[in-house]
Amino acid sequence: MSRYWSEVVRGLTPYVPGEQPKLADLIKLNTNENPYGPSPRAIEAARAEAADTLRLYPDPASQRLAQAIARRHGVAENQVFVGNGSDEVLAHAFHGLLRHGKPVLFPDITYSFYPVYCRLYGIEYREVPLNDAFEIEVDAYLKAPNGGIVFPNPNAPTGRLLPVSGIERLLEGNPDSVVLVDEAYVDFGGVSAVPLVQRYPQLLVTCTLSKSHALAGLRVGYAIGHPDLIEGLTRVKDSFNSYPMDRIAQASAVAAIEDTAYFDSTRNRVIASRGRLVAGLQSLGFEVLPSSANFVFARHPARDGADLAARLRERRIIVRHFRNPARIAPFLRITVGTAEQCVALLAALGEILAPRGVASSTAP
Repeated sequence: MSRYWSEVVRGLTPYVPGEQPKLADLIKLNTNENPYGPSPRAIEAARAEAADTLRLYPDPASQRLAQAIARRHGVAENQVFVGNGSDEVLAHAFHGLLRHGKPVLFPDITYSFYPVYCRLYGIEYREVPLNDAFEIEVDAYLKAPNGGIVFPNPNAPTGRLLPVSGIERLLEGNPDSVVLVDEAYVDFGGVSAVPLVQRYPQLLVTCTLSKSHALAGLRVGYAIGHPDLIEGLTRVKDSFNSYPMDRIAQASAVAAIEDTAYFDSTRNRVIASRGRLVAGLQSLGFEVLPSSANFVFARHPARDGADLAARLRERRIIVRHFRNPARIAPFLRITVGTAEQCVALLAALGEILAPRGVASSTAP
């Protein structure tokens, strides 16, 4: 700890991202990356943009990208905010829209960056427990004044989805608070809340191109909401970094959004693989929570989650295990990989779970 650190830095407990191991021949199922890669059009657009224009600053407003996003979602351009990954968009929202002297509410099991943002910006927060089925209980968010409500939908790391009807109940019960719905995974089985922004001025929906568009390496995120909310985010952005989106990211993102056929094809492949993976895990005795994301959350009643993760790692398969909170320590969060990767994962788990001297073969 340095004597030059501010009190803010001294009090921080930073977010810990998923491991990015540099090992050969690894099956990496720990950070929810898309196994199929981005649209070929997105790659070509990146190449073309890099050929001549990198000497120039990018468009600070990311106008072409904002227009493409607006067309995709059927909203006006002034209802779109673009940022350097949805994490930056979320950070600006916490800083600019959720500091009101009352606690921000989010689930006790959710994206672990939320409390980090609160501590960074000095925002009081309260964690609202999920129910016994790991679902968000809407009624628990309707009982007390708050400075805002934030949750992923589908939730992470559980993968469970709150129906749009539940989101609308939250909005009706919290007319004076921003309700931020983080839709990083919604394309894999959920229904977006974006249409509700036309009726609820306090709703902000954040999205990313990292997952369903396979652009995690370019860091492209955005928010959709009432123009007043978007203006607030823009004021924070322009007080921090006027050029958060580079030229390559903007061009590639536009091409990816416009290639709807590729998007639908790869998304549907992930959904199909998820179904086979769930069936394979259940055949091995795992309990698997219903998932609307590109990952599953599973536990085995007779095996420790940390031990299973370690045994898989010995076989060069990486999954995500959370030690805290204790309630989810038995679980593994497993990214849905290619069909071949899922077969390899299930075969490895079959070997680990089989009694000594007994061979096991399980395919999705």
